[in-house]
Amino acid sequence: MTGAIRSKWNNASVRSKMLLAFIIPVILILIVNVYMYISINTMIERVDEIYVANVTLNDLSDDLTFLQNSMREYLESKGTAALNDYYTAEQDYRNGLASLDLKNSGTAVYAMQENIINQSENYLGIAGDTITAKRGRNVEKYKASYEETVELYSDLQNCIYALNSKQFKKNTGDYSILLSSLRNMEIITILILVFIGIVNIVVVYLMTKSMTLPLVDLARAANEVADGNFDVDIATGEGKDEINVVSKAFKQMVESIQRYIAQIRDSVMRESMLKEHELVMENRMKEVQLRSLQAQINPHFLFNTLNAGEQLAMMEGADKTTEFIENMADFFRYNIKKIDNDASIAEEIALVDKYVYILNVRFTGEIHYSKDIDEEVTEVRVPSMILQPIVENAVNYGIRDIDWEGHIDLKIYKDNGYVFLSIRDNGVGMSREQIDRILSGEAFGEVSADHAASNGIGLGNVIERLQIFTGQRDVMEIHSEGEGKGTEFVIKVPMHV
Repeated sequence: MTGAIRSKWNNASVRSKMLLAFIIPVILILIVNVYMYISINTMIERVDEIYVANVTLNDLSDDLTFLQNSMREYLESKGTAALNDYYTAEQDYRNGLASLDLKNSGTAVYAMQENIINQSENYLGIAGDTITAKRGRNVEKYKASYEETVELYSDLQNCIYALNSKQFKKNTGDYSILLSSLRNMEIITILILVFIGIVNIVVVYLMTKSMTLPLVDLARAANEVADGNFDVDIATGEGKDEINVVSKAFKQMVESIQRYIAQIRDSVMRESMLKEHELVMENRMKEVQLRSLQAQINPHFLFNTLNAGEQLAMMEGADKTTEFIENMADFFRYNIKKIDNDASIAEEIALVDKYVYILNVRFTGEIHYSKDIDEEVTEVRVPSMILQPIVENAVNYGIRDIDWEGHIDLKIYKDNGYVFLSIRDNGVGMSREQIDRILSGEAFGEVSADHAASNGIGLGNVIERLQIFTGQRDVMEIHSEGEGKGTEFVIKVPMHV
């Protein structure tokens, strides 16, 4: 429950927090005031109840006096108005008797009240007889009855006065107790209000502190960023109020600037490396072109000669010779045309097919060649002459001198936005040291230059041209499980360069 309340508080807006800080103390003070108002009214009612008995007794004494006077006036005047006053006074006195509190039985006050009621009933009976005797003109009787009422009247007044005095003393003690309670309540109320005020000050202080500290930290960070220091630590809370939102947004902005600066730095470094690689590649391309020109001697004469040999073989009916010469002409023509251009994967596959055919004619079918091609990627563009040099390397250094049947498997497939071109042989294999030397560039010159049958384009040249073409470093992987277990070259090219 506490965690949920803390979470709601952290996620509340600054306006809501300020309103709560104002409303809660106001509500508490209002509750205290309402409680004070109710308590004071209750005590006032109790004070009124304390003295209501004295007031009732005073009224009862007055009613008794009025009743006695009304009876005397009627006896003296025998007027109708005096008689009506007597009956009115009698009813008021009876009502006063009925209002006496007879609940506290067994107490002295109860006994005195019961005595007053009994004497009053006796007094009222004799007074009634006096009025009746007066109306019946029985002078002796009403005079004797009247004298008796005078004595009873005096006794009743004394009893009422005694009860009033006793009740007043008791009520005075109760009043003192209530007055003391009222003062204690006043002190308690003041203490509660002081406590609420202190709590309110503490809450407002903590709340303003929770708002001002992030603002101070944010201002410090903003000053450092303004001075050019983007490596600043910006504290952010878990809440979602306006201050935390601004702090998080500022932190994200600084982090974005840092990433942007890093990207610019990496871009500059990459551009510098690309320029360096372009220069290296340009030199290697010139070297390749030079070797190609040296190998071509006179391309048109070579093609014309091959075409003449092809026509002669056709005239003699040597179909295999015709196919061989035709494949050789296409192979050399591709070498010359595509040396500085890119090509589709389909064109690269066709060149490998022709190259393997020529080798099998040369070595009487010793090379067993298989293909597994995903036709969806055959139109992806790649640098020219990247598959044939690897196949040539697999033949010359992998399966040339083995004692078992040599196989070369070409597999092309796509995965996660890349095209993978795999050339696997079952030849002598490579050591980890040889693989590392090739991939690091130390063996670039050796692999292609050590054999005369090479077309002059080695593995190093292939790797560098792929790196420049794709703009990536990891363009080739070489896998070998060890000596006699073959080698796999895997080229990795983005589907959309």
